[in-house]
Amino acid sequence: MAAKFKKGDTVTVLAGKDKGKQGEILRVLREESRLLVQGVNMVKRHTRPSQTTQGGIVEKEATIHVSNVSHIDPKSNEPTRVGFKLMEDGSKVRFAKRSGEVIDR
Repeated sequence: MAAKFKKGDTVTVLAGKDKGKQGEILRVLREESRLLVQGVNMVKRHTRPSQTTQGGIVEKEATIHVSNVSHIDPKSNEPTRVGFKLMEDGSKVRFAKRSGEVIDR
């Protein structure tokens, strides 16, 4: 997997129970090709009380595979694929293939 997805990117879910939802990437697990997306793929965990947490049923995000998400085009706010191009100053940036808009800040 190339560095198409980075922490802080906004993505939309293409498949699964959360299809159509949008969220921000909280964590990228590059080895497993999985992402942790805010508010997507919520699961319930039964946790035991410890010195820091109260315990009980905690709802949190589970990872989702990169094939099930797509970037959001900054211009049209629709799903888009991502490409790479070299700028005049020699830096490599990601861009939305739908509009040609640069994704990297």
